[in-house]
Amino acid sequence: MRTIWKGSISFGLVNIPIRLATATNKNNPKFRLLHQGCNTPVNTVRYCPKCNQQLEYEQLVKGYEYEDNRFVILKDEDFDNIPIKSTKTIDIVDFVSLKEIDPIYYIKTYYLSPAPGGEKPYLLLRKSMEETNKVAITKITIRNKESLAVIRVLNDVLALETMYFSDEVKSTEEFDMENLENKVIINEKEEKLAIDIINNLTTEFEPDKYTDEYREALLNIIRNKIEGKEVEIPEKVSDENKVLDLMEKLRASVEASAQGTDKKTKKKSRKKTG
Repeated sequence: MRTIWKGSISFGLVNIPIRLATATNKNNPKFRLLHQGCNTPVNTVRYCPKCNQQLEYEQLVKGYEYEDNRFVILKDEDFDNIPIKSTKTIDIVDFVSLKEIDPIYYIKTYYLSPAPGGEKPYLLLRKSMEETNKVAITKITIRNKESLAVIRVLNDVLALETMYFSDEVKSTEEFDMENLENKVIINEKEEKLAIDIINNLTTEFEPDKYTDEYREALLNIIRNKIEGKEVEIPEKVSDENKVLDLMEKLRASVEASAQGTDKKTKKKSRKKTG
């Protein structure tokens, strides 16, 4: 697995050097946008309307819009100089029971593996968390964003789940559930039937049992189109074509400007003869 972050876990006085890698990936088919008609892939263009020019990525900077159309510019060194420990270290703040954390807080899962020299403290932390049946609440900074996170044991590996902070989770108070319960009456027989249905469908969770049926159906359509030769092959746009296209535009511009010059000359000659 590709390492995307290197640092350490701070566990009391123990420092555990670790590597972080993504634990999940989406397998959805990826599409490109094509120009309808010629089916040529469309390029994403970074364009400045004021300067009327296309920009390279290196010409862009990050701007924070604090008022309408008013920005402060942040450079790479501004992010590097943020004085928080979580930029290099995953500090364990608390240990809690996993069942106390609502799934709404979870964002993305990563695997933590020990870096050279960190094998023993890594194993010690993993075994201690298994024995106490606890998970660790931490903070980590990935790609210039600090996230709350939880470290837990998953199949003998330490897994890190990034989480939303509490102020990033929307409140449910806008849904007036108390008023709903006053308006709707559910009798005991209806509730018992609903509970019976739940009990009848209750089983152990087996992830392999659930598949993405939409993705499979979409891939079948794609495969059938390939086998049926419903395949579009756009005409290749070579650099030579671009040069020729530019030359044609230049010739047209020269001809247009020449015609304009001829018209001006004729007007002047008419004025002189007049």
